Amino acid sequence: MDRPPDAAEIVEVVTDWYAASARDLPWREPGASAWSVLVSEVMLQQTPVARVLPVWREWCERWPTPAALAAATPGDAVHAWGRLGYPRRALRLHAAARAVVEQHGGEVPADHAALRALPGVGDYTAAAVAAFAHGGRHAVLDTNVRRVLGRVLDGVAAPRPAITRAERERAEALLPADGRQAARWSVGVMELGALVCTARAPRCGDCPLATRCRWLAAGRPETGPPRRAQVWEGTDRQARGTLLAVLRAAPGAVPRARLEDAWPEEVQRERALAGLLHDGLVEELPGGAYALPGRWGAAAG
Repeated sequence: MDRPPDAAEIVEVVTDWYAASARDLPWREPGASAWSVLVSEVMLQQTPVARVLPVWREWCERWPTPAALAAATPGDAVHAWGRLGYPRRALRLHAAARAVVEQHGGEVPADHAALRALPGVGDYTAAAVAAFAHGGRHAVLDTNVRRVLGRVLDGVAAPRPAITRAERERAEALLPADGRQAARWSVGVMELGALVCTARAPRCGDCPLATRCRWLAAGRPETGPPRRAQVWEGTDRQARGTLLAVLRAAPGAVPRARLEDAWPEEVQRERALAGLLHDGLVEELPGGAYALPGRWGAAAG
């Protein structure tokens, strides 16, 4: 796909806005390691920055390199994950750390295909790490980026659930030729979507692309199905989180009775526990006790 004629102007406007308005985040600092960027990208999946920051700081202080995390147990990773949610991400980061040590000498690779081959690393995360940590020229397409481009260039309120080939080709066509400049554009348009061109309450009056936005020019029409609020209370996710919280708070093994007290509804509790066991987040020990993987001894490190 040919580069749009106004692409250079759009890129310049967004990168100038980013230089003046970006949040001061530690994984964006010039000296941030590729490992710290990878950790941030995994933690930020479906989780806001405010919740990620304190966990990221503790995580990177405790495990500043892939080798440091690889030497810990999977249960240590799940324990340190705390209440970020979707704790399988902790297991995937632990597995990725081991793969980096075993296959890449302990250094997070810069090659997109090598990153994509790491456990739990998808197309978005691989592109983000290659671009933000290594200055590679890759289209970084998260929900924020897709929403900005969809509104500005297509006039639609929200992107489709799945990324289309045309959408990816257009994003690649927008990239500047220089890798570092492409990375600045990618993080800039992502920040614009996170802070200004938000899903629920976009601040169009503050948007540097307002005069170029087809969605705004059309009167901000609603497109696509309405967003449904996520339910938490009484769900299997809440049951899983409650059981994990009991296991995280314990220095070692937890008897079944404590889990039964934590979530009395038997059918849902057993379903949640079975899911945790299947996902490798919990281990069942002899005698009917449970623990985070590798943390069944007294006071795991």
